[in-house]
Amino acid sequence: MPTSKESDLTTAVLLYAVRCLDEGDQLALRSMQFGPKEVDALQQLNITDLCRTGTFRGHCLQVQLDREVFWHLVARLRQQRESDQLQLTLMQADAPQEMMRALFGLGSKEYARWRRLLGFTAAVGRPSEPDEEPAHALWLAWQAQAGDDGEISLTGEDYLALKDATGLELRTIWCLTQRWTTYGNPEGESADDH
Repeated sequence: MPTSKESDLTTAVLLYAVRCLDEGDQLALRSMQFGPKEVDALQQLNITDLCRTGTFRGHCLQVQLDREVFWHLVARLRQQRESDQLQLTLMQADAPQEMMRALFGLGSKEYARWRRLLGFTAAVGRPSEPDEEPAHALWLAWQAQAGDDGEISLTGEDYLALKDATGLELRTIWCLTQRWTTYGNPEGESADDH
């Protein structure tokens, strides 16, 4: 028998209340207006009783929206959605695992799963070194974003902008910028030298 939206709400709230009871979260139960008699009744419910709430057409709840919490939740969901989209864009651009771990905490198993899903084969070896001209263009673009000493951490968007500006692969960009961050420019150049 199909359930109604009201019965789905009742079942979800009762399951939440039973879990609060099980975890001893009296504050949450009180905030939902569960008094001693209602708590007693919750303790008597079994799984069959909870399943039967799906057959009811109404509900026993007064639902209120906490606008402040709601908008905070919406903002967090939006941020997560944007982060997920950025991660997908970076993965589609063949971002190296070290970059994804540094920027998003993505572990090697999750990274490998994403690569398989996107149809990439395993990357083997270090990326090839670019010619002098594209490497210098990357150096200048990187300095403009990260500062002369690379003291400003780059975001995923920054790395994509470097890829667009130079035409270099993300693996090459990551390898060189990490080297420059650690050791500086091996030629000792600054953006002002050219």
